[in-house]
Amino acid sequence: MPKLKSHSGAKKRFNLTKTGKVKRAHAFKSHLLNGHGKTTKRKRGLRQGTYADSTNEPAIKRMIPYK
Repeated sequence: MPKLKSHSGAKKRFNLTKTGKVKRAHAFKSHLLNGHGKTTKRKRGLRQGTYADSTNEPAIKRMIPYK
């Protein structure tokens, strides 16, 4: 079977755990982080990683076949 191309964007955004879950970071943490942007509580929550939804997992795993 030929080698598969990894999706460059997905490579940078997702990781797999030992059990096969897909880890991801939260969105909306790139700008507007002070002043009228987001509360401290909200920004603190965005720092934590989380898992991708189970309905998206198969598609993500196809994009990162060698991770």
